[in-house]
Amino acid sequence: MRILFLGDVLGRTGRDAVEAALPGLRRDLAIDLAVVNAENASHGFGLAPDMAEKIFAAGADVITLGNHAWDRREIIPYIAQQKRLIRPINFPTGTPGEGMVDLTLPGGQRVLVVNAMGRLFMDPLDCPFRAMETLLTRARLGATHAAILVDFHGEATSEKMAFAHAFDGAVSVVLGTHTHCPTADHQVLPGGTAYMSDVGMCGDFDSVIGMTKEPAIARFIKKMPGERLHPADGPATICGAFIETDATGRAIRIEPVRVGGRLAPAMPAR
Repeated sequence: MRILFLGDVLGRTGRDAVEAALPGLRRDLAIDLAVVNAENASHGFGLAPDMAEKIFAAGADVITLGNHAWDRREIIPYIAQQKRLIRPINFPTGTPGEGMVDLTLPGGQRVLVVNAMGRLFMDPLDCPFRAMETLLTRARLGATHAAILVDFHGEATSEKMAFAHAFDGAVSVVLGTHTHCPTADHQVLPGGTAYMSDVGMCGDFDSVIGMTKEPAIARFIKKMPGERLHPADGPATICGAFIETDATGRAIRIEPVRVGGRLAPAMPAR
């Protein structure tokens, strides 16, 4: 199976870039499953239903969220009926939406996509490790599911790495989101789980993690609230990861994807 995951879509420039590029990426890389994190799609904070619909229309099979899941209140009724939009699985019981989605792809493969959120330097949610352990009592890689993908939304690389090693061999891939900076540690772990600490963002990198530079710099210098942060609106770099799995559901390769904007390009070979 061929999987494409795109990192945090930030603002209009990120949305426009993903909507323009995703159909071609699906075609050129012969993608079976495409997942997009869009928790920053609305002005850098949250996701609106109309934006989600456009990302789905461009070719996303699943959209994941994170700590900004509820910044646009209109997403609450939408996520209750759109099962392919998921929020972190370790939100407390009773939170709207679901933390995972079980899909059957057009080719007949059954896949599980999971969104989890870290707790180091983040909101004090339920334990993502225990939530994943519980889920895996019902989902077995290579048996019930052809692939299991986890978007781990977190600040600390140590927590992301620990999560990936904890479930090495039980899931196809663990991909980090949230920091917006693509890392160079993409690898297939010994048990066959592909891993990357952070896939990066889909946004303007002439910025401070996607936001205009001057207000962000002022916050660090003055240590006082300033003007509201706004997304930078220059050309976006699309950042993500490409993963290929074998018949067991385990990964055989992972490669970075970077298209456009300021960062050096990277494109997997067919």
